[in-house]
Parts: sequence; structure tokens; C-alpha cells
Amino acid sequence: MTKKRITISDLIMEYFQKHIKQELPHGPVVDYVEEKYKKLYNKKPRDTWRQIRRLHQEGILIKVKKGVYMYDPDKITKKELFEFPPEVKEEIFKRDGYRCVVCGRGREDGVEIHADHRLPLDKGGTNTIENGQTLCSEHNFLKKNYSQTEFGKRFLIKLYEEAVKKNDQRMINFCKEIFDLYNKYGINSHIKRPNKEHK
Repeated sequence: MTKKRITISDLIMEYFQKHIKQELPHGPVVDYVEEKYKKLYNKKPRDTWRQIRRLHQEGILIKVKKGVYMYDPDKITKKELFEFPPEVKEEIFKRDGYRCVVCGRGREDGVEIHADHRLPLDKGGTNTIENGQTLCSEHNFLKKNYSQTEFGKRFLIKLYEEAVKKNDQRMINFCKEIFDLYNKYGINSHIKRPNKEHK
């Protein structure tokens, strides 16, 4: 009989089960998992913190605040994981015309499309058609790696640069006004707007 491989998730749960109903920052959990995993497989585990987040999205861990989770067996609520059910995903694609809602590219352009949660599951989002949108691989990656406002500003920069190329004054003015709002409220100031100002 083949011995079951111990996964990163198994090790995370092993740690949380030793500390039931305790609020645990993810740092010590990651350290514990890395040490155990290295002993087992002689290599570092990948993306342990993502697995912690995944367990929260599944309804197994409770998110207390950013980077702090708790395991309470009395409060486990099983959630459908990440993916939309296939029929819901298809309805989302159909509604959006099988095209990215940000850039308008789709399969016909040789671009892979994804069904994305507008509001992530870990922030109370659901696997419903209303909470779904179609994104291409590029914009799906951007959204997953940046906050909504960062994603918006990065997309706005692309829009601005495209408008400058086409000399679309209306769109240039629109983008500038939105950049000014980002500046006014001090949002995502680490992302610099294009240096080249359009005359």
C-alpha cells in the first residue's frame, strides 16, 4: 500500500491543530511548515502562505485580521473552493461575450480567459454569476497580485499611453483627471504616472 504524501496543507493543519482557537500570525506557521517539509522532502515548500489563504477560503481557517488566522473546529464552514462551477463559469463567459472586461481581448485573439471573482471569496464573495467577470490571463494576474486600486491605476497608465499614441485628447484629459484624484487622496502613490506629459 502506497504511503500518502504529506502536503503543505497537511503540515499547516498539523500546526493549527496543535494551537486550537489561538490567533496565529502566518510567520511562525510558515517557519514550522518549512522546517517539517525540508526534513520530509529535502527541499523548501512553495507558497506556504497561499496555502494558508486557501484553507481560509475553503472555510477551514478563520481570518482574524491581515496575516493572522485561527482554527476553531466548531466553526468550520465548508465553502466551494476558488473555481466557479463549470456551468457558472460558462454563463459568465457567455454574458461577457467570451472577452476580457478590461481589454476586450478573447479566445479569438489567441488569449486565454479566466472567470474571476469580483469580490474574492476570502472577503465574502460568492461563486455566483453576479460576482464573476471575464479577465484575460494578463489582467487576471494583475488583479491577483495588486489591490483593486493598484490594478486600476496600472490599467489607467496603459489607457493613457494608448490615448497619447492615438492623440485622443478626450481620453488623455479623462486619464489626467483620474490621476489627479489618485494624487489628491494619496492612493497608490508608489505607482508613478507616466513621466511624458502629453502637450
